[in-house]
Amino acid sequence: MILIAGPCVIESRENVFKIAKSLLKYHEDERIDFYFKASYDKANRTSIESFRGVGIQKGLDILKEIKNEFGYKILTDIHETWQVNEAAKVADVLQIPAFLCRQTDLLVEAAKSGKIVNIKKGQFMNPSDMKYSVLKVLKTKGSQKEGYKEALEKGVWLTERGSSFGYGNLVVDMRSLVIMREFAPVIFDATHSVQMPGASEGKSGGKREFVAPLARAAAAVGVDGFFFETHFNPDIALSDGANMLKLDELDLVIKDIFAIREALKN
Repeated sequence: MILIAGPCVIESRENVFKIAKSLLKYHEDERIDFYFKASYDKANRTSIESFRGVGIQKGLDILKEIKNEFGYKILTDIHETWQVNEAAKVADVLQIPAFLCRQTDLLVEAAKSGKIVNIKKGQFMNPSDMKYSVLKVLKTKGSQKEGYKEALEKGVWLTERGSSFGYGNLVVDMRSLVIMREFAPVIFDATHSVQMPGASEGKSGGKREFVAPLARAAAAVGVDGFFFETHFNPDIALSDGANMLKLDELDLVIKDIFAIREALKN
């Protein structure tokens, strides 16, 4: 099972190392293909006053230290084509943010890096139309085929993170997990799926109490992996704290996911 976990954004070297150390158990679990996630920049914050991160160079230096210290594979966001080459020197997975999931130049440049490309489904997207974003990456990687097996082999993932439902709310249509899995491996982002965009006076709110139920539901439907943003104290996090899980809460959710997967296997 793919597991992507870490803080929303690199707040400081001290904080990100504290979180990274707490996630070592998942890296050592033979059932898990673990990726440490943190963003050096969050370019789509609601307000210009919001904390964005430590910047690309300092952020990538910190992520490289984490990679060397713990042996983690690294996932981080890219927002512009010029960032690809620098991020690819450290990251094993380049993530396309949901708002940019149709940006052809960004998808093509990410594909050229040779890294795994994780495309987050836009909150505004029909899940079946995500096939065309996958194809942009596959064709750039030289593939003449399409479908789940081809995307798995070439390193193209899709991540579900909810769909806009009116203003300031997201819902998860579990059918999207089945639909998208026809043409790519699917990751379920349980923490961003409970986000409430722009619901907190220039910041996004969230309902973290729904993270575990949605993760259990996705495990029952069947996905290739899970994405959780986590923090030692989400209430003081500088980005997306309202929808992040505490580290000990993540332990319980992972146990539930494996119990469900085992029940389905039996």
